Amino acid sequence: MVEVKRGPFGQEVIVEENRFSRLLFVSTRLSWLWLILRVYLGYSWLTSGLGKIGADAWTGANAGAAIKGFTGGAVAKAADGDVSTWYAWFLENVVMPNAVPFSYMVAYGEVLVGIGLIIGCLTGIAAFFGALMNISFLLAGTVSSNPVMFIIAIILIMAWKVAGWYGVDRWALPFLGTPWKPRREN
Repeated sequence: MVEVKRGPFGQEVIVEENRFSRLLFVSTRLSWLWLILRVYLGYSWLTSGLGKIGADAWTGANAGAAIKGFTGGAVAKAADGDVSTWYAWFLENVVMPNAVPFSYMVAYGEVLVGIGLIIGCLTGIAAFFGALMNISFLLAGTVSSNPVMFIIAIILIMAWKVAGWYGVDRWALPFLGTPWKPRREN
C-alpha cells in the first residue's frame, strides 16, 4: 500500500514495507533470531575487548604499542595495494601519532559494544559502532572474522527496532521516545 500525504514541500509518498521486510525488521516474531545473532556478536566483541583491557600493549604501561604495530603493518601493505592510500595516510598521520588514545578507544569500545549487544541496550547504536570497527579493520587489510561480523552488524542495524526486544531495548526505546505500538487490524 502506498500512502500519499500533503507536506510542506509538496506530496510525500510513504511506501510500506513488504511482508518479508516487515517480518524481519518490524515484527517481534523473529526477535529470537536477533537475540542469537546479538549475543554471538556481542560475545565476540566482549571477549576481544577484555583481552585488550589490562594488556600491556593496549591499556598497560606500553599502551599504544599494539596500535602502532597494527597500523605500521597496514601502512606497509599500502605499498602492495592491499590497503588504500587514503586510509594508509589516515593511519600514519592521525592514528599513529595518537596511538595511546586510539588504543584505549579500541579496547573499551569493543567491551562497550559487546555489553550493549549482549544485554540488548541501544542495539542499533552498538551494532553501528561494531560495524565501524569492523570496517576500520577491513580497510587496514585484516580479514579474519571481520566480514562475517560486519554483515551481522549491518543486519542488526537494519533490525534495530526489534533486535533488542529480548533485552533492555524493550523498555529503553519506548522510554527514549521510540515506542512500539501494537498493530491494530482494521
